[in-house]
Amino acid sequence: MVNTQAPVGESVVVEAPAKVVLDLIADPDPLHYLSPTIVYADRVTVGPDKDRVTVWTITETEQVWSRTQQRTLDPDGLRVTFEDTPESTLAGVRGEWVLRAVSDDKTEIELKQDTSALTSPEAVIRAEEARSDLLSTVAYAAANRQELSDLVVDFRDPLFAAGSAEDAYKILYEADRWPERLAHVSRIDMTEEVPGIQFFDMDTTTSDGAPHTTRSVRICFPHSKIMYKQIGLPALLAAHTGHWLFTPTREGIVIESRHVAVIKPSALSILGEGTTVEDARRYLRRVLSTNSMTNLRLSKEFAEEQARA
Repeated sequence: MVNTQAPVGESVVVEAPAKVVLDLIADPDPLHYLSPTIVYADRVTVGPDKDRVTVWTITETEQVWSRTQQRTLDPDGLRVTFEDTPESTLAGVRGEWVLRAVSDDKTEIELKQDTSALTSPEAVIRAEEARSDLLSTVAYAAANRQELSDLVVDFRDPLFAAGSAEDAYKILYEADRWPERLAHVSRIDMTEEVPGIQFFDMDTTTSDGAPHTTRSVRICFPHSKIMYKQIGLPALLAAHTGHWLFTPTREGIVIESRHVAVIKPSALSILGEGTTVEDARRYLRRVLSTNSMTNLRLSKEFAEEQARA
């Protein structure tokens, strides 16, 4: 039976200028660390004020699903319209973001969605959950933008390797073998029931000897990128996501690690009494970079060994 539900809208008022909110909607990249369910969001520009956005989401039962939307941005009208593409898991869903400036520093955000094209009750539930999550995430990011600018630690470490993307990718894809290859990883229990979707529990040690146990989900795109999100976090963090990126060059390959960590202010004392946010930022930049650079160097060495073989 075809769903005949009328378009549904939900709105919220936030303390932020409309232009700030519009920019947050236009750029989906922060969703992977601000939303508790979104693992990765990819945006491709397809024309003036038009783009294509794919979002990968994890459910409470640890299923990963994605949706792809064509969007049209209207900056002057403070509006973004969208429609899920035919290949999307929510094909035919359409809707729009509508912003109304209540004042110079206050904006009403409305997200309307028409799910009448969906025939599966499960798909309708997913669409509605996604709508609520997107609206609450954008509203939170807008209202807390100043605090987040201090709490979010976002950095990239690139490393060149004179080898191929295939070989560099292999080492970082085979996370189940990290305990035998990397001194800072003592245990990994990994599953990959769906090709390219990995879940693992991992025990690691930071450069200062602190042990951590985390659970992560990874989405692997062979030889180009691996996206990850920690779904079981260390106590200091409210979120931790990132990627391994493999960019071919004429001379070889650039392997890049990205970390985005969101500090949990209530947990600062874990690092010692009197620890400030700035202290925590420096600590995270050091320990996260140290461990991931070890992974990068191993990937580089393997790729270069294979290139010489």
